[in-house]
Amino acid sequence: MGWFSSDDSTTGVKKTSGGAFENPSRTNRAKCYEARDAFFECLDRHSILDSINSKAGREATAKACGDTDKVFEKNCAHSWVEYFKKQRVVNYQKELAIKKIEASGGEIVAPQLPIGNPK
Repeated sequence: MGWFSSDDSTTGVKKTSGGAFENPSRTNRAKCYEARDAFFECLDRHSILDSINSKAGREATAKACGDTDKVFEKNCAHSWVEYFKKQRVVNYQKELAIKKIEASGGEIVAPQLPIGNPK
């Protein structure tokens, strides 16, 4: 079961006496990251970038990586699954933008923070 299952027999994250969910343990996070990585590797093998925002992407994902997606969703909180899937697309778009800037002779420069005491 996933972290937020109502099944009390799971070893995932439990609710506190106040009803809030406890933070996931290191073991739960490791399982989540492992499942995420396996799912993303499957998407890469099948050249699928976006597994949630288009009907074609969802269908291709279900066909090619349905089992690994289920494991991913089982081992991670729903909000984490959604975040990781969206972040995959954002990171890809960011990499493309950087390559485009560099190819046109531009340079990526990190912003400089002021040094010393502000007046």
